[in-house]
Amino acid sequence: MTEQRWWVACRDAFGRDRAVTVLVDRGEVVLVAPPGEAAVLSAQQTTRLRGALDEAAGSSDEQAAR
Repeated sequence: MTEQRWWVACRDAFGRDRAVTVLVDRGEVVLVAPPGEAAVLSAQQTTRLRGALDEAAGSSDEQAAR
């Protein structure tokens, strides 16, 4: 089975490049922020995160229907 996973670029509080990960695990959507960090997102990155969450939710619904 292929795991559904999305990465959205962001920065941490110190301006370093990081990523937020969105994945589907056993029918649930999991949002993983940079370890021990805050994720700082631009408006465009927030839009990408919303899209990833929408896709993950759709995938989660498909898994739950099986």
